[in-house]
Amino acid sequence: MKTYGLLGFQLSHSFSKKFFTDFFTENKLPYQYQLFEFSRIEDFFENIKSVRGLAGFNVTVPYKEKVIPFLDKLSPEAQAVGAVNCVKFVDGILTGYNTDIYGFEKILELLRIKKKHALILGTGGAAKAVSYVLAKKEIKCQFVSQNPKQQDVFSYEDLWNENILSYSLIINTTPLGMYPKTEDFPKIPYQRLTPKHTLIDLVYNPVKTEFLFRGEQQGTTIINGMIMLENQALKSWEIWENS
Repeated sequence: MKTYGLLGFQLSHSFSKKFFTDFFTENKLPYQYQLFEFSRIEDFFENIKSVRGLAGFNVTVPYKEKVIPFLDKLSPEAQAVGAVNCVKFVDGILTGYNTDIYGFEKILELLRIKKKHALILGTGGAAKAVSYVLAKKEIKCQFVSQNPKQQDVFSYEDLWNENILSYSLIINTTPLGMYPKTEDFPKIPYQRLTPKHTLIDLVYNPVKTEFLFRGEQQGTTIINGMIMLENQALKSWEIWENS
């Protein structure tokens, strides 16, 4: 029996196990999907050979960047982005891919985005995938972080001085607002948002985060991360099954 799974920490909110378990059942596939929850990523790779039938796994926070040194190969996209959320394990070789790119592209296709400037809230692995897609679409992006370590990254306080109307597309790539801490939200000047803004939250649980709710109150277009999640999962399956 082939085994697939999800590597991360604090995975009680995860959608992936149910998605793939249902997928395997519907397609009569004798496979299983497990949660590999580790507070230290090293512990997973020290025990990887003990996972019977392991053929691949997804990677989520906080390991999308930290996983790279443990891999043997990277796809060109994963190399360019510097983040991995899908790993294929064949003949003892671990190859990293980034299917978040594909998932986020599907969101932009659905919305038919024609924006020119975007704010990316967060600077982690998912933010890198988002910026990669936006660059391909020739959309200029600006990163925002709670603790900016580079001069070209805004703090949230900077947004109160910037003309937020210039950034009509705002993407939350942070876990703020994710279950169970649903009361959390990125501290942007929501009162300055208008119906010309589009807000995308990569969080999918809850369906409408506080970030999206506050944006909706200002008349913005909103969309959560479920479409991205489903499409990146299907892309992962395509990678695992194609030799």
